[in-house]
Amino acid sequence: MALITPASGGGGGGGDKAPPSASDPSLGFLTKRDTEVKLPRATRVKNKTPASVQITAEQILREARERQEPEIRPPKQKITDSIELSEYRLRRRKEFEDVIRRVRWNVNAWVKYAKWEEQQRDFARARSVYERALDVAHRDHTLWLKYAEFEMRNRFVNHARNVWDRAVSLLPRVDQLWYKYIHMEELLGAVANARQVFERWMAWRPDTAGWNSYIKFELRYGEVERARAIYERFVAEHPRPDTFIRYAKFEMKRGEVERARQVYERAADLLADDEDAQVLFVAFAEFEERCREVERARAIYKYALDRVPKGQAEELYRKFLAFEKQFGDREGIEDAIVGKRRFQYEDEVRKNPLNYDSWFDYIRLEESVGNNDRIREVYERAIANIPPADEKRYWQRYIYLWINYALYEELDAKDVERTREVYSECLKLVPHKKFTFAKMWLMAAQFEIRQRNLKAARQILGNAIGMSPKGKIFKKYIEIELYLGNFDRCRTLYEKYIEWSPANCYAWRKYAELEKNLSETDRARSIYELAIAQPALDTPEVLWKEYLQFEIDENEFDRTRELYERLLDRTKHLKVWISYTEFEASAGLAGEDGESEEIKNEVSYHEQQIERVRRCRAIFERAFEYFRTSAPELKEERAMLLEEWLNKEVSFGDLGDVTLVQKKAPRKVKRKRPIPTEDGSTVAYEEYIDYIFPDEVALAPNLKILEAAYKWKKQKTDDTDDV
Repeated sequence: MALITPASGGGGGGGDKAPPSASDPSLGFLTKRDTEVKLPRATRVKNKTPASVQITAEQILREARERQEPEIRPPKQKITDSIELSEYRLRRRKEFEDVIRRVRWNVNAWVKYAKWEEQQRDFARARSVYERALDVAHRDHTLWLKYAEFEMRNRFVNHARNVWDRAVSLLPRVDQLWYKYIHMEELLGAVANARQVFERWMAWRPDTAGWNSYIKFELRYGEVERARAIYERFVAEHPRPDTFIRYAKFEMKRGEVERARQVYERAADLLADDEDAQVLFVAFAEFEERCREVERARAIYKYALDRVPKGQAEELYRKFLAFEKQFGDREGIEDAIVGKRRFQYEDEVRKNPLNYDSWFDYIRLEESVGNNDRIREVYERAIANIPPADEKRYWQRYIYLWINYALYEELDAKDVERTREVYSECLKLVPHKKFTFAKMWLMAAQFEIRQRNLKAARQILGNAIGMSPKGKIFKKYIEIELYLGNFDRCRTLYEKYIEWSPANCYAWRKYAELEKNLSETDRARSIYELAIAQPALDTPEVLWKEYLQFEIDENEFDRTRELYERLLDRTKHLKVWISYTEFEASAGLAGEDGESEEIKNEVSYHEQQIERVRRCRAIFERAFEYFRTSAPELKEERAMLLEEWLNKEVSFGDLGDVTLVQKKAPRKVKRKRPIPTEDGSTVAYEEYIDYIFPDEVALAPNLKILEAAYKWKKQKTDDTDDV
């Protein structure tokens, strides 16, 4: 008699059955009404004020636990005789068959069926279920595992072997089947059978885990030679650094140092170009360290650093540095540190060869070591990375590689011919028709001058002016010729400079200064005249100022006045008027009206002062009249002119007339004006200082008429200029 607990409802001999209309097979003997969950109707909370007694969440959970109803379990069925047992089994088998008929592809349904038959001790039926399942899903390795475990669990060894054989024949790439098969043979003590299974498995060329399992199997039974033979087959099948390292460690563990070294040497010859070669070399060097072969280990590290690509040797450099710190001397440690930094720079320039800052750092590192061959090699590699486009902004850092290279060859290597060659190659490489580097031309010329080859320096600078003239080249070339005293060459260069850039006031001024220093006054004056006659100049105010000062220094006051008048014809800027007045206030009267030298000497100093004041005041009056009539909108300039005039009258002392200026002084008034916005609307105002002059107050009634007349006059003048 057995006590059976069915997995799902239904059983002869126990409990009342519910009507078919209200029953559900998944609910056992319960109806839907019994199991229906009735939720309370949601009620609207009217009073939301906090209660006087607060309830914690812990209390709610505890009460919910206490009030929880017991779990509903299906009733237990007691089977009292064989007839009931047969009925139970028949019903259960029918249920299983129904499930399988519905979900034939569900392996779990088959396994449950077979396990139930196994519980009933009907092994033939269970085996039959597994076989039927294999007809449906013979590619599912879990089904084979369940089937074989069933046979093993019930000590059907030959049946289990049969299942395993069929499984590994159909699914030879599923390692778990092989592992389980071999494990069963080992449990049975059939070592020869297990070895035979391993050989069958190895014929399918599994991954490294399978070979390692085979080796461990042989070592468990003390078969060292067999394990060594398997290792040989293993490294032949999987020639990788990790397999050779495992083989060498196997030999080392058994004290076979020479055998282990031979394995490493074979691997180093075979896998020197492998992407994981650094792992192999590190293991080889550490093996030699353990064997106290320091020189061997150092040689391995150096050999590896030469063979392994820089981007894959980070761990190798780190290990080598640690090795040198432990076993090396000062020189070896420094070499290791430099090697590590060299590796870092190699990695940077490999990732981005156009990053010239990395090349500069790399070159500085090699220069600190002092190996000329390495330094030149890095320089050559660096300058080989030409910028991708012919735009100057890409070349500005690149050109310094050539400059540093040339300076290194000249100053450190002291190789004159190589230096000349570096300069020549660089000047050939730069696309001078699009842009040039004056610094490179000048450095090449200065190098030739240091070598006392003046002809070559002139040729370089002449080529620079002919191919791609620049202001710096002209300036330096003229400076060199001026230092050598070749004034005719300087004149020729200045003429070419001006011809190339006629708007460059610097060239005109320096040319005139050269002639002035050579006491060639007429030449200097002619140069100034040509300069101010140019239609466009970059800084004309500086040029005019120097020309005026030149005439003043030559005591040519009439020429100076003429220049001022010519300048006022071009511009009537406030500074020009003030400068003119300053000149008149301080200039002499020599050469005026063709007077003889004797008459000039008879003029008293007081009369000269009176004349100066008169001339200065006349200029001020002209300026004020211009600002009053021709430019009335420039009120601030007019006020500044009056302020300067007042200061000048004060400085004249007794000869000055302060009241003359004070009558014309304006009154300052604060006003507001609108600030226009982008859309044209006015939303804010700003304060500004306005000047009200006495003549404007007197003519206030007619101010609008005057303004209209002024506008009409200005418009008419503009129309005349256009015609």
